[in-house]
Amino acid sequence: MPSFEVATPQQRYPAVVERGILRQTSRFLPERSGKLFVVTTADVWQWHAGRLQEGLAGRPYEVLFFPGGEHRKRLSEVETLAEEMVRRGADRSSILLAFGGGVVNDVGGFLAAVFMRGIPVLQLPTTLLAQVDAGLGGKTGVNLDSGKNLIGAFHQPLAVLIDPEVLATLPEREYRAGLYEVLKYGVIRSPELFVLMRERATEVLERTADVVDRLIAESVRIKAEVVSADERESGLRRILNFGHTFGHALEAETGYCRLLHGEAVAWGMRAAVHLAQMLGRLDRAEATAILETIGLYGPIPPLDGIAPERLLARMAADKKTRHGQIHFILPDRIGQVSVVTGVDEKAILAAIEAALS
Repeated sequence: MPSFEVATPQQRYPAVVERGILRQTSRFLPERSGKLFVVTTADVWQWHAGRLQEGLAGRPYEVLFFPGGEHRKRLSEVETLAEEMVRRGADRSSILLAFGGGVVNDVGGFLAAVFMRGIPVLQLPTTLLAQVDAGLGGKTGVNLDSGKNLIGAFHQPLAVLIDPEVLATLPEREYRAGLYEVLKYGVIRSPELFVLMRERATEVLERTADVVDRLIAESVRIKAEVVSADERESGLRRILNFGHTFGHALEAETGYCRLLHGEAVAWGMRAAVHLAQMLGRLDRAEATAILETIGLYGPIPPLDGIAPERLLARMAADKKTRHGQIHFILPDRIGQVSVVTGVDEKAILAAIEAALS
């Protein structure tokens, strides 16, 4: 049972990667608590309710259904869920279980962070992307029209329970979108993970159990280390944003409807690689290797009609922009990235155009 400790000033907790761990959920809940509230989507509940029900070992719970979808990650939906919790008798002793993909983990975590000024949350991610990213690290939030996750809070969970068995029901496109986030970890911190994804792509795409478990465990290990060192993204944690500065702008520009988050990050990684090469930070061979490996897990949906100037304007409004300076995470080589600021707008536009072509 690979278990990785996340240790922050706010909370110390395990991130457990184990097949069947959802059937042991009650082990990670306090023996005495108020009502349990499960925030989930109808499809996740249809596929996996039995696992969680067994894992709760007879403890009573209430189910709150969230519509799902990046475009529903809004304050209005959080308010609706909070009102329903009050109607069903929630109080400060209640515990929330975020049981679903990345959107559910973001929204559920944010709801727990703000409901009655904060209640405990247990993260139960059911998509690959959520298992290696959104479910771990305590970053929660919702979107504005102006940009992604512009309203949020840091709220660390009681635990993160990652059960690779649930990926068997994940649609192919959702699975591939999660693989892009795994590839991100290879580029920023683990050449071994990058090589595994580059050389064993067939097994990865076929969801071979031991390979998938290795991908998840290595990704979780890296994120746990980074979050433990820098909970609030003031330093090291910023490297996790590789591909996200460009990707978040693309999601906002397309109304959160045309791409899955992982697909937008994949495109953002392409743009960041082009920019790094243009700035002389990354040599051609490594740039080609990264771009080719991204391509192994495609396709990224067509991006017709996207104006580079519009994406640049979106990036200027991103929460990672400080004092008017856009911060980019750019690869120096596979396994190492740097935070880069002060990039000329012409270079940024050229990188966007290269990634769109």
